[in-house]
Amino acid sequence: MSQNVVKWSYNIFSEKGGLSVQVKDNNGRPVNVTMLVITLVTGVFITVLNQTILATAFPTLMKAFNISTATVQWLTTGFLMVNGIMIPVSAYLSAKVPTKWLYITAMSTFELGTVVAFLSNSFPMLLTARLIQALGVGVTMPLLQNIMLSIFPMEKRGTAMGIAGIAIGVAPAIGPTLSGYVIDNFGWRTLFGMIIPVAALVLVASFFFMRNVLPNTNPTIDVPSLAESTLGFGALLYGFSEVGNKGWGDPVVLASIALGAVVMALFARRQLHLKNPFVQIRVFKNHVFTLSTILASISNMAMVGAEMVIPLYLQIIHGKSAFESGLTLLPGALLIALMSPVTGAVFDRIGARRLAQLGLFLLTIATIPYAFITATTPSIYITVLYAVRMFGVSMVQMPLTTNGMNALSGEMIRHGTAVNNTVRQVATSMTTAIMVSVLTNVTNNAKPAASLLKLDPLAYKHDFFNATLSGYHAAFWIATGFSAVGWILAFFLNKKQRSHDVDVAEMKEDKEAAE
Repeated sequence: MSQNVVKWSYNIFSEKGGLSVQVKDNNGRPVNVTMLVITLVTGVFITVLNQTILATAFPTLMKAFNISTATVQWLTTGFLMVNGIMIPVSAYLSAKVPTKWLYITAMSTFELGTVVAFLSNSFPMLLTARLIQALGVGVTMPLLQNIMLSIFPMEKRGTAMGIAGIAIGVAPAIGPTLSGYVIDNFGWRTLFGMIIPVAALVLVASFFFMRNVLPNTNPTIDVPSLAESTLGFGALLYGFSEVGNKGWGDPVVLASIALGAVVMALFARRQLHLKNPFVQIRVFKNHVFTLSTILASISNMAMVGAEMVIPLYLQIIHGKSAFESGLTLLPGALLIALMSPVTGAVFDRIGARRLAQLGLFLLTIATIPYAFITATTPSIYITVLYAVRMFGVSMVQMPLTTNGMNALSGEMIRHGTAVNNTVRQVATSMTTAIMVSVLTNVTNNAKPAASLLKLDPLAYKHDFFNATLSGYHAAFWIATGFSAVGWILAFFLNKKQRSHDVDVAEMKEDKEAAE
């Protein structure tokens, strides 16, 4: 097994494997690409893991700090809000700060937050730690994509981004499983304690292998744009995150979403009139980038929606523990880890169109059976369907992200990365809000009258059980709808893009032939 892993690693970074490139930093010194990529991917993996690592720890934390469900949710809500706010800022930072020191600063910030979380003896302290962590995560993920897209030529970016997809796609998927195991056996502090030494090793490696590979243009920051971006994205993400607790009709939810939408409209308008915009909104004028971003977000929406609902179904209907429900999803998470580099390499050969069509088709047909699950549906059936869905996601998410970035010029890539990640973050929050509200509303509308509980307790239990299943069915139909819309849109994708170097070479050959 170990020999196969070594062989695979060698092939990926060899001439034959397709990722061997000679890269020099901004000072003309050669870069150890293999160690640079390993350092980046490892760092991003542990930072992105933190988005879902507390998924099954909430009951334990509520008991430890004597807080309510609404209060403990802020550990995720606050993290996602700060993370989302930092993503647009990353475009400015990547142009302003040398790559090496930007990454080291982001990882140091994340490590500081993790240490504070491990030492927390009160909820405010733990929440502060999560917000500090989010500051670092909001930079590391876009920075990973920026670097991978910059140091690899277009014809090798699919494989490179496929490797990046191991961190971005797998880490959130294994978070609940890992969290459940750690909570059951070691306690909540270990969730942070186990990450501290890994982050420390990444920091040490960063001093040796991270290089200044992104160009710095020393842009000036537009303070009004920063304020609008922070307020707009913050309000949107907060509004969507509160839907599950307060419902769509709550004044705070409606006001937050409305405020966020208005401020983001003002933000977009301002960017179009600035000579050096904070975030280049004009990337949306490129229809290849726009459609690719939309489809990558749709696949993420379908994936996140199922990841949220399936564990609830397994725990409530099947009576499984949080750890057991997480194990049911683990094969799918491992499959996307195995397939991401493979589908990335396939993208380099055939482009995104056929991959997206097949991937979204698999995602759609593997979601439909979930809309018919019952109380006796075998767990293995759920596991297999989920694995098929993740196989489809591996064909869509990173290949389409790469496809969109390939349509942009070098200077626009950092803006495209920020925009792509921001859209995905907002879409994910919106999906969670929609799925939770549909699940809750359908269940509440179908549940039996309270009077039946006294008249016939068994009938009440049976009807309430069916009402809960109806809620899950409706939620899965929503997820199916997302996937189906994406599958239709995939037919409008561009065919395989060619490398600029190839076009130049062929033009030169034609010119020589003509002479």
